[in-house]
Amino acid sequence: MGCLLSTPDVAGVTRRRQKNIGEIVVFVPGLRIPMPLDFAQPLGEGLSKSLVERLSALRTRMVVMAGQEAPMTTKPRRTATQHGGSTLADLQQALEDYLPVLLGLVENCNQLKHNLQFCWINQEDDGEETTMSDSWYELLSVLHLMAILSLSQANILLLRNTSADGYKSKILEECKRASVDILLKAAGYLDFAVQHVLPQLPLGLRNNLPLDLTEGVLKALCLQALGQGVEIQLGMAIDSIKATLAVKRRLACEMVKYWHQAQEYIMDLPLANGWGEKHKLFIQWKHVEAKAIAYYLHGLILEEGNTSAEIAAAALQAAEEYLKESRKACESFHMTLPASRNPPLWGASKYLAERIPKDISSKTINWDSQKHEMIMQLAPALPDFVLSLKPDEYQLPSMDPSWNDLQVQNLFPTK
Repeated sequence: MGCLLSTPDVAGVTRRRQKNIGEIVVFVPGLRIPMPLDFAQPLGEGLSKSLVERLSALRTRMVVMAGQEAPMTTKPRRTATQHGGSTLADLQQALEDYLPVLLGLVENCNQLKHNLQFCWINQEDDGEETTMSDSWYELLSVLHLMAILSLSQANILLLRNTSADGYKSKILEECKRASVDILLKAAGYLDFAVQHVLPQLPLGLRNNLPLDLTEGVLKALCLQALGQGVEIQLGMAIDSIKATLAVKRRLACEMVKYWHQAQEYIMDLPLANGWGEKHKLFIQWKHVEAKAIAYYLHGLILEEGNTSAEIAAAALQAAEEYLKESRKACESFHMTLPASRNPPLWGASKYLAERIPKDISSKTINWDSQKHEMIMQLAPALPDFVLSLKPDEYQLPSMDPSWNDLQVQNLFPTK
């Protein structure tokens, strides 16, 4: 069995709290940062010196780069490294290099897997650090960090680039498509973590995981990635003259379901500090915004059909009410520390802001005397569509071959 140590305040260790994280398209929760670990003492007598040194070097590289990346994750501009890439891509590569060697501790089921104290700083929990002596916890933390980096990469792709003359250029179509692929990859990491890693942790450790690694938050993040993927697809459909109103409505209704499920997983969790509360508010905002555009598109289709004018008007009025609610939710999200701001509107959000105020007044009956609750009660139900986006199927890499030599020497049992 592993053991756990949670340390809210550690002498000499200070967690950097960001006050402003700039523009947000894809919400990126605070990174979980690994703390240094000395492999030599707990593993020195059980593993070869070269393997211990390799484990140590790969994890130290990850620790250093994660610490450098933490304050930069949500910034729109990346700093190029000596290799010509971004620090974000380098950290992702460091994690991928570390995984095969880490799997030797995870998969060999040997006595050494509990000798190490894996310590990570948390962002969405009040506890500053959580330490567990179980390599499955380390694997879970690595997969979570890989997912968060993917969300950050998608956010950077979608932020409008500022040209030299200060004007905002359009988001390139290929960036939108690439961001959808990256969001599905993030969802794949999270889905694998929930399905295949969490169940490997003893119940006692699972009950003491930091909040940002609990099943509810992981599932909410997975659904968030899928919901934002559909939002981007909807934005591209809105910009396409070939996409029918029915296609746009279907995407909007799917988006509502993704955000509704995400909110169900996270709403009752005690995420009370800055990052955790901001995460909750983001999901609430996007859920309400999705309802606004779904009801708007549904109302337009009802107008074209044989439905009564009153029912179509009720759907459009509900869209207007949800738009008002989403603006308030958006403001609450951005004001919550660490503060953030919206980039210039684009895609579904721009369509929503421009079309609803313009169309509603001319297409709805006089609801001035009606209260919000009555409007919501009279609104027709949205169509129920099967969700189309699924997480990418992620598989762990093969265990590093250096562990096979140990099995040949009968130091550890083979499976």
